[in-house]
Amino acid sequence: MLRIGIDVGGTHTDAVLLDGRDVVATTKATTSADVLTGIVDALDNVLAERPGSEKNIDAVMLGTTQFTNAVVERRELTEVAAVRLGAPSGDGLPPKTGWPDDIARALGDQAYMLKGGTLFDGHPLAAFDEQEVQRLIDDLIAKRSEAICVSAVFSPVDPRPEQLLGEKIKAALPNAEVTLSHSIGRLGLLERENAALLNASLLPFADRVVTACVAAIRGRGLTCQFFISQNDGTLMDADFARRFPALTFASGPTNSLRGAASLTGLDNAIVIDIGGTTSDIGVLQDGFPRESNLVIEVGGVRTNFRMPDILALGLGGGSVVSADGVEIGPQSVGHRLLDEAMVFGGDTLTASDVVVAAGAATIGDPTRVQSLSVDVIATAQQQIQGMLERGVETMKPSSDPLPVVLVGGGAILASETLAAAASIHRPDYANVANAIGAAIAQIGGESEQIVSYDKIDRDKALASVRQEAARVAIDAGVDAATLRVADVEETPIAYMAGNAVRLRVKVVGDVAIQAGPR
Repeated sequence: MLRIGIDVGGTHTDAVLLDGRDVVATTKATTSADVLTGIVDALDNVLAERPGSEKNIDAVMLGTTQFTNAVVERRELTEVAAVRLGAPSGDGLPPKTGWPDDIARALGDQAYMLKGGTLFDGHPLAAFDEQEVQRLIDDLIAKRSEAICVSAVFSPVDPRPEQLLGEKIKAALPNAEVTLSHSIGRLGLLERENAALLNASLLPFADRVVTACVAAIRGRGLTCQFFISQNDGTLMDADFARRFPALTFASGPTNSLRGAASLTGLDNAIVIDIGGTTSDIGVLQDGFPRESNLVIEVGGVRTNFRMPDILALGLGGGSVVSADGVEIGPQSVGHRLLDEAMVFGGDTLTASDVVVAAGAATIGDPTRVQSLSVDVIATAQQQIQGMLERGVETMKPSSDPLPVVLVGGGAILASETLAAAASIHRPDYANVANAIGAAIAQIGGESEQIVSYDKIDRDKALASVRQEAARVAIDAGVDAATLRVADVEETPIAYMAGNAVRLRVKVVGDVAIQAGPR
């Protein structure tokens, strides 16, 4: 099966053409200001390596930072009406509580608190008020709301209140985009609501981006499906991506980890992805990125997305080095590395210059760094080594050392030994591991519920959660025959009565290949 994987980074847009798991072609194109141009250039470059293969490509997979950047930069965001079912108990903390002022303004000031929602055991928190709902709908119509987020207390346990209200709103405003919080976030009302609000604000932008990408693929003679990477190492098809663009947050580091697993055959390891500006350190567990159990901030907004547990260090190939070699980063020349680094004719001393001067790499013109002091080079190398050592120690799941895999274009910064590593791996094609990770990714689905084992048998509860996770995966484009359970979390909740347990199930499977992009 021929696949193309593309990953858009801050400096480069990487692409690979895979035949099964064999790498046929790779490329690094400069990431363009409009992003799409860089994607098209990368696509053209890998297709040129196998002329006439367009009709034989089965799928194109894209990892992109566009939606994350839109939130961080406060651009391309649509105003969203925030509707919460949780009154009267939820009145004290209204929607967008704790948000930075600028992004709160970008999403507008429409907020509604209605009675409804459920308790963790499914009992109603408050009765659904039809008159209250009608007043809400009348106001949304009057204000011509185009994007609406509906959240309800404990909706991951019982989504029916959100679904009922969403159906009523959609019937009255058929052209509006409605995001239901249970479909995108986990338990935790405010963080889940925040995630849904961000997603709703991105929907028009997502439609434009996905449509443009599909058009570019068609324009190259490709009749295959198009998928976008999610932040848990799995894929979603074009239609799913139009509905849930926020699920792409942090997909770049995730792709690097999955690519590292594929290139080395290691299922359990620490991966260091060194780029032009940062070094992202993550942990592979059973072939997938270890997920963070902490609240994740995106653009200053607290969310509870399923995100990889990543430690980002201000160390990359373009990191600026002080004159004495003591300070490395976090300032970086970034995508200007080829213009500003000394080995490329610039005047800025960077981490790349240091490794070239030390004889550890042969990029650019080594004669341009011959004048660097031996002491400065040694000091800077020690600082780089120390930063990576501390990062690996921080991320280790236990005191036992794990293999360390070095990927990314800046992997030349790392030495051949790390005291915290059981072994060091520098696989072939490590500089495009992120694009490989995108190309090999599977489809996934996840479901989470709080259940009481006093009221339901454990096996039945697990089966119910698995079934819901499978439904999500099938909606995202999985081949149902290949589905398998990738992870199960079963956490007792001591502060709740009735032998309450939080169940989370994740399933994965292969892409269901069909003719024609979605």
